[in-house]
Amino acid sequence: MSDGDGTGAMRSGGIDRTVLAVAVVVALALVARLAFLDGRPFHWSEGRVGYWTLRYLDTGAYSYRPAAGGPVVYLGTRWAIALLGTSDAAARSAVALVGGLLPATALLFRGPLRDDETVALSALLAGSPLLVYYSRFLRGDVLSAAFGLVVVGGLVRHRTTGARRPIYLSAAAIVLALGSSGFAVVYLPLWLVAGTLVVDEARVEGIPAAAHARLAAGVAWLRAESTTLARALFVFLGVALLVFAPRGGGTDPGLWNLRTLPAAVAFAFVEAPERFVSLRFAARLTPPADGNSFLPAVAGYVRTLAATAWPALVFGLVGFLRDRYSDDARGVVAFGAYAAGLGLLAFPIASMDVEPWTAVHVVPLLALPGAVGLAWLARALRSRAHASDPAWIVAALLVASAGVAGYGATAAGVYASPEPGSGFSQFAQPSDDIDPMLAAADAAIADDDGSDGADVAYVGDRLYTDREYPLPPIAVADRDAWGARLPLQWYFERIGAERTSVRTAAEFGADAPPPVVVTTPDRRVTVNTNLGDGYRQYDVRLGLWNRQIVVFVEQ
Repeated sequence: MSDGDGTGAMRSGGIDRTVLAVAVVVALALVARLAFLDGRPFHWSEGRVGYWTLRYLDTGAYSYRPAAGGPVVYLGTRWAIALLGTSDAAARSAVALVGGLLPATALLFRGPLRDDETVALSALLAGSPLLVYYSRFLRGDVLSAAFGLVVVGGLVRHRTTGARRPIYLSAAAIVLALGSSGFAVVYLPLWLVAGTLVVDEARVEGIPAAAHARLAAGVAWLRAESTTLARALFVFLGVALLVFAPRGGGTDPGLWNLRTLPAAVAFAFVEAPERFVSLRFAARLTPPADGNSFLPAVAGYVRTLAATAWPALVFGLVGFLRDRYSDDARGVVAFGAYAAGLGLLAFPIASMDVEPWTAVHVVPLLALPGAVGLAWLARALRSRAHASDPAWIVAALLVASAGVAGYGATAAGVYASPEPGSGFSQFAQPSDDIDPMLAAADAAIADDDGSDGADVAYVGDRLYTDREYPLPPIAVADRDAWGARLPLQWYFERIGAERTSVRTAAEFGADAPPPVVVTTPDRRVTVNTNLGDGYRQYDVRLGLWNRQIVVFVEQ
């Protein structure tokens, strides 16, 4: 049994109650992420990943392109779709699975964190609304944040137990973090600066000898574990090759063919980093004229955290102060607070736009001090509730009820219909249910004889592209129009529709217009006149604002 301050082993009858509690939290986290996973249509970004994943499945060809996201997202989505089928839920399931397992990483911090703090950490990772929302979203941010926390947790576990396997786990996890999202490059300087601040705390407190001792211990550790670190480097390189090597498809499997393996290695370790640096660093030397100003970007970032991740934010502040000014301040708690605080500045700089998903990257870091704050509050309320004074019992119940009510109100936004004022949704999230239109389109395409070779036609300059794209990249001249169609590419590719585009509806010809026509509201009357009777119109909002289209479906 645990003692009063939550520091006991929490074992009963051979059962580790801390592990059992974390397992229960993980189970609840998986349910929260996997339930109704197809309840919201694909976002613009999800549609892009989904479409290229379907093309990858069809051709077997894939190579890393930083502009389209990390390879881990595509590899995981490919396996999920191959196993579960081509549905929204199946495509999102790999991210949801990792997001649901994220609370289990709390066990890596057990030791520096007390048992009740370990459970509190798992609860914050499981229940932070922003993490739940983007665990149900086909982007790599939750994947990257999860693997980044594993990197830190593996090193902490090694320092706690002396085991070497956690170092290998960290080596693999850092590759997966980098392969999930380009934002992971920010982790490395964040960790370095936060670690330096932790080491330097003793000097700031007027005990320079302690800081020197920490540095000496670090150097001694590097020497003692040089063999382990060399092995970890091989793990890093091996996983990097598996993640970043291109997949050739057909008779050119790339990674799995000795003839093409050298080229695959060269791509993974030379061309892939060059592509990333060219896009994410060199291009920033000439930023766009309409780029975000720094202070408004930071303010927007903080507003997102306050609206969607306030439990981690509030408890993180409480936990940091509680631990910082205690007699046994712990480096891992300060590390999480420092890294999260610096992240509030670093991620707005790293992101091209201020989007809600960028805030995902600091929530796991906030959860480290947040676990201390949450456990301390629970411990205080429990001890007061055990007192004989009934007023304390009432106060504890009121505080708990207020917290649950506030959290419930925030968490409701995870499953609510997207609105322009939502702190979770980005503007390119469709605000309409598009399932009725898609069901009608699927039926119309199935009934069409296909004599003209096109099932879906995009009409108008805003949707016209010189050609359809079975493989990336998209030509510069077509990027705006191709992006304006998203996420429809995913849905039409999913049903096997042949697509084309024309500038005017008159180009269809009078005899065989396609069964599905997509256009913009300003072309509605012209397209309707050219198509004639027999088509039903669907007004679809592909965003929270300014992304409306009109879909004509043959009846």
